Amino acid sequence: MRRFKYQDFKSAVIRRPPTVICYICGREYGTKSISIHEPQCLKKWHIENDQLPKHLRRPEPKKPEIRSIGAKGYYDLDALNESAWNSAQSQLVPCDICGRTFLPDRLIVHQRSCKLKIPK
Repeated sequence: MRRFKYQDFKSAVIRRPPTVICYICGREYGTKSISIHEPQCLKKWHIENDQLPKHLRRPEPKKPEIRSIGAKGYYDLDALNESAWNSAQSQLVPCDICGRTFLPDRLIVHQRSCKLKIPK
């Protein structure tokens, strides 16, 4: 029976499968399931946005266009994910009192308990 040493496993790096960030919600999805997720996420976004008060409604998020194709003919996944993350973060709304950012539906809940902090 052969005994394995740490060096035997050191070269076997476990890689995560590539993921893509949703430009609407900012969550990670597999490269195969993102095409299923995005239309459903956009539909959910419209439903939630229509239920918000008029002053909190946001314009529909636009899918970022990344045209940089690498030497092997593939899209630059890091650049695509970075622009999708920035798109998702740009949809957050700052609180008028404390400045923290929230999704519009969560901002309403936050503002019920947010108090102006008075320095001591």
